[in-house]
Amino acid sequence: MNHKNGFNPLSRTTAHRRAMSRNMVTSLFRYERITTTEAKAKEVRKAAEKLITRAKVDSVHNRRIAAKFIADEKILNKLFTEIGPRMKDRNGGYTRILKLGFRQGDAADTVIFELVDYKLPEAGAEDAKASKKSAKKAEAEKAEA
Repeated sequence: MNHKNGFNPLSRTTAHRRAMSRNMVTSLFRYERITTTEAKAKEVRKAAEKLITRAKVDSVHNRRIAAKFIADEKILNKLFTEIGPRMKDRNGGYTRILKLGFRQGDAADTVIFELVDYKLPEAGAEDAKASKKSAKKAEAEKAEA
């Protein structure tokens, strides 16, 4: 039976679990989409959702509470200036877990863990990067010749 178990310890010590959770939440807010295992995503979702709820109201108190969990100043600022206001009209459910399949080495369930309003990078942006690379290659070839 699984009664009264409030969280999944993920076979880690408390310090390791806390550090991993902080790192994963910071990565989620930085990239807005990460790939991880299903168990980790379900645990990290709890902390991420609470932080986004705090970020909806930008106050000194809320920033200090979030700063206990997120060490990176830039990510903390992004949380309160971009992510929080984007989620203003939602009453929860800020993250999504999409199943990918099984990992090659240990057959763990892998998932994509992302913010609900995540937008895939546009094809035009990738084409611009490719054209810049091809222009640099052409310049390098001209310089060699």
